[in-house]
Amino acid sequence: MIHAYNEYAHLGRGGIPLSKISRAIISVSDKTGIVDFAKELAAMGVEIISTGGTYKLLKENGVNVIEVSDVTGFPEMLDGRVKTLHPMIHAGILARRDVKEHMDAIADKGIKAVDMVVVNLYPFKQTVLKEGVSFEDVVENIDIGGPSMIRAAAKNYQSVAVVTDPSQYSGIIEEMKANGGGISQELHGKLMAEAFVVTANYDNMIASRMYGHFCEGFPASFPIPLEKVEDLRYGENPNQKAAFYKDPFTPGVCVSNAEHLQHGKQLSYNNILDLDKALDICMDFEKPTAVVMKHTNPCGLASADNIYDAFMTAYNVDPLSAFGCVICLNRNCTVEVAQEISQHFVEAVICPDYDEGAVEIMEVKKNIRLLRTNMPIGPSERVREYKMKKVQGGMLVQTDEDVPIDPKNLKVVTNRAPTEEEVHSLLFAWKLAKHVTSNAVVYVRGERAVGIGAGQMSRVDSAKIATMKANEPTEGCVMASDAFFPFRDGVDEAAKAGVTAIIQPGGSIRDQEVIDAANEHGMAMVFTGCRVFRH
Repeated sequence: MIHAYNEYAHLGRGGIPLSKISRAIISVSDKTGIVDFAKELAAMGVEIISTGGTYKLLKENGVNVIEVSDVTGFPEMLDGRVKTLHPMIHAGILARRDVKEHMDAIADKGIKAVDMVVVNLYPFKQTVLKEGVSFEDVVENIDIGGPSMIRAAAKNYQSVAVVTDPSQYSGIIEEMKANGGGISQELHGKLMAEAFVVTANYDNMIASRMYGHFCEGFPASFPIPLEKVEDLRYGENPNQKAAFYKDPFTPGVCVSNAEHLQHGKQLSYNNILDLDKALDICMDFEKPTAVVMKHTNPCGLASADNIYDAFMTAYNVDPLSAFGCVICLNRNCTVEVAQEISQHFVEAVICPDYDEGAVEIMEVKKNIRLLRTNMPIGPSERVREYKMKKVQGGMLVQTDEDVPIDPKNLKVVTNRAPTEEEVHSLLFAWKLAKHVTSNAVVYVRGERAVGIGAGQMSRVDSAKIATMKANEPTEGCVMASDAFFPFRDGVDEAAKAGVTAIIQPGGSIRDQEVIDAANEHGMAMVFTGCRVFRH
């Protein structure tokens, strides 16, 4: 509670304590709306102190403003690195109004209390993202005085309003006008909480950039710079709240960087998950490729000489499951593909771009979401970054590493080696298996999926489901398994389906039993030596 001897406090409507704003410091990099905000403050009798470019802008626009050097008695130093770091500023911010000794101490030194700090920070993110920026420029855009003032004001939030974003200006002015220049403790608290979010994310951005520049491995504390893109309608289910955040430093092809065309409903939590997974798969392929995604697992995948054939083949792998799917194309969506998509219930489409007329065709489906990456989708555009999964009370973090499979390094373990044609299909199947939820077993013919068995507790059940889900005869297909076969039963199921060759990591204590089963069925089997679980 603010004590009665605090000359800066008074009571508002209903006896609610209000903090009177009499003196403000304004120092902003983003000057959006700052002139109007300062004029409103000045009109309510607020004394304004400012720095550098902000001072100049306010002065030029007729705002009565005091330069910070006139308060501190020191000029700005070291190319602006030191300007507000001074007791005349920080003591005025940090002095507790409810502690008489604090107020007496600043009065004894001729320091006036500061009631509002309006600060936004050097554009560190924007500097990092500039093409060709030097590391020296990046370092120079690490703000020191700004975060110091924000943190000081936030710590003394009961008496000091800390304003960190132009979006806050109108609400503050509205409250001050309604309360004779005062601000409620409720608003003080909200501004404080938002301020610490600003400084935390700013520090995370710096820590992430600097650690990546100078260090390797996992830091003792994991900095995650995230900025909110939007609140979502709900989470996985309508009873759950959700929001979408992006890492501002992740370049290239990803859902957070894709352009959402102004059509259809807002992307949902589940849409974003499926779009991310579909993009992840498409990034592995050079040839025209289509992925049909449903509930974080592909229900169709195909490569072809053109994107129309790739899409048609992929969609028809499992057309029943494709109802309400997400589609990724690694080539532009043509009019012909758009016409086919418009015949089905599709939640979202993502691709590099849309040919003229394609969007208009799909817009007949009023709820379909259309996204474009505005850049190619393929292996050369992939950016490897840490993969994270939240668990109760913690976070799992791992590297995003892929082990490229060279056909020459495949270990043939059966009496029969795979044919050249089989090897080509096995490598395609391996690329698919590593994106399917484990336990994963997939059947492939040529460069298209035929049957996909996903997410089962036993590998043999995945093999059975892959057969069951096939929309065409499986005779002559190849099989990929994301981990070793613990027993021969999975191979026996593959033989029933007519599979001729298998690719798997190997490494089971029963490998010989599994190899013997493949030999009995006349299959070829190769080991990759690496596992590709996806939990």
